[in-house]
Amino acid sequence: MEREGGVRTIGSLFSGIGGLELGLEWAGMGETIWQCESNPYAQKVLAKHWPGVKCYEDIRDINGTTPRPDIICGGFPCQDISVAGKGAGLDGERSGLWGEMLRVIRLLRPRIVIVENVPALLARGLGVVLGELSQGGYDCWYDCIPASAVGAPHRRDRVFVIAHAVSGELRDEQGGWCGESGQGEAIASNHGSKGNVAHAHSRVRDRGPKDAGREPEKRTPAGGDCWWAVEPDVGRMANGVPKRVDRLKCLGNAVVPQVAEVIGRIALEIGGPTEPHTSHPPRSPDSA
Repeated sequence: MEREGGVRTIGSLFSGIGGLELGLEWAGMGETIWQCESNPYAQKVLAKHWPGVKCYEDIRDINGTTPRPDIICGGFPCQDISVAGKGAGLDGERSGLWGEMLRVIRLLRPRIVIVENVPALLARGLGVVLGELSQGGYDCWYDCIPASAVGAPHRRDRVFVIAHAVSGELRDEQGGWCGESGQGEAIASNHGSKGNVAHAHSRVRDRGPKDAGREPEKRTPAGGDCWWAVEPDVGRMANGVPKRVDRLKCLGNAVVPQVAEVIGRIALEIGGPTEPHTSHPPRSPDSA
């Protein structure tokens, strides 16, 4: 719920090093009040940039005593969805944690949900994700946006889902789901085809990066004529040398905050005119 003074609040699941909530904060969506991350190195990064913000180590620890945020965001594990994995999808041990994310959404009933994952989700579970959100009283939009669309010198496609509550009240987990789901822009079934991706583009293309609908080699960075001058200088390592492995792993799993900022602005626009509320200056995009 909104904090005193009208500041919206964000709860982050599978936070990594905080790229998703950082971008949402830049977009003016609100202030992060709790995070959830199990990786020890990532926890240190979160503690550095969000001092004093509670970090749950296990998503299963989130319960009815957890503060209810206006927005819940998260990129649930992709290992069973990625083409590099075995293709177990949402039935897999890691990607099956979507079920825990859904439990938290049912329990805390946020106004907005933002989900991130790899492009393979389009064919390995997007219909389930959107269907379960729609059944819960959320209208859903989705798109696949690459980091190159906002000026990064690499492609890094990621699927983003924006879900807005459409009913006056969402029941808790014990009371089941309510609301007039399936209305407006809601997409509840038969997902993962290129046709549905094109349909989603027709809804959000004008709200996102100006060239998001083109092939990567034809894109022009949004907001400039050149790519970012540099990438974070974390270096690489020789094969078999463990130094910096945790840092590189967390960086590789991170959401590019500039893309998350675009998603946040789209979410605010979909939800109607609203003024951004922040209780502190925007965080600087320091490297981990």
